[in-house]
This record gives sequence, structure tokens and C-alpha cells, in this order.
Amino acid sequence: MSSGRNDRIALRGLTVRGFHGVFDFERREGQDFVIDVELELDLRPAAASDDVADTVHYGELAEGLAAVVAGEPVNLIETLADRLAAVCLADGRVRAATVTVHKPHAPIPLQFADVAVVIRRERS
Repeated sequence: MSSGRNDRIALRGLTVRGFHGVFDFERREGQDFVIDVELELDLRPAAASDDVADTVHYGELAEGLAAVVAGEPVNLIETLADRLAAVCLADGRVRAATVTVHKPHAPIPLQFADVAVVIRRERS
């Protein structure tokens, strides 16, 4: 029987306007950030009960993540990613969270497809 150790919930492409960055114009004008999260948790209780109360409600998760991105500005997307991981781990059922913060409009004077920071945090 499966242990649920490999179960995941993924939320990808959450796009929220934020005012993060080291430059004044980034703080003043803002830009869109794209967030991907992957939660590691046992989904067997939810599968058995068919009840949203037995899993992470991804709509509520999205709202919590969006509030952080739209909230207090930080200089680095590394800091933002760490704060988003804390939101993911606030639910005690989540064993670990991988968070990717994309900054597609980063102030780089060259053509590029994406800039992103990826972190993984585990429950201690």
C-alpha cells in the first residue's frame, strides 16, 4: 500500500503584481511576478473522504500567496520565495514546499526568457 510520501499538489502560473526589487522604479511602478508552488503531503485522507477539509484548499492557498506578493515589498525574490514557502508550510499537513518566483520583467538590459528563484523548504 502506498504511503502517500510522493503525493503533491501543484499550483502554477499564479500571476500577481508586486513592488519588489532593489531599484526605486521597481518599488514605484511594480511588475508582475509569476509564482509556482508544489506541496508535498499525504493526499490519502482527502481521496478517501472526498472532502476538501482533508486537503489543502488550493483556492485559499492562492489567496494567501497573492497577499504576500502584493504586500510588503522586499529587495530580493529570494526573500519573497522564503515568505511564500512559509505560507505553504502554515498548513501542518504539508511536509515540504517547493516555491518558484519568476520575475519575467527583471531589469536586465539583454533579451532573456525568464529569471526565477527556486527554493524548497521542509517542515523541521
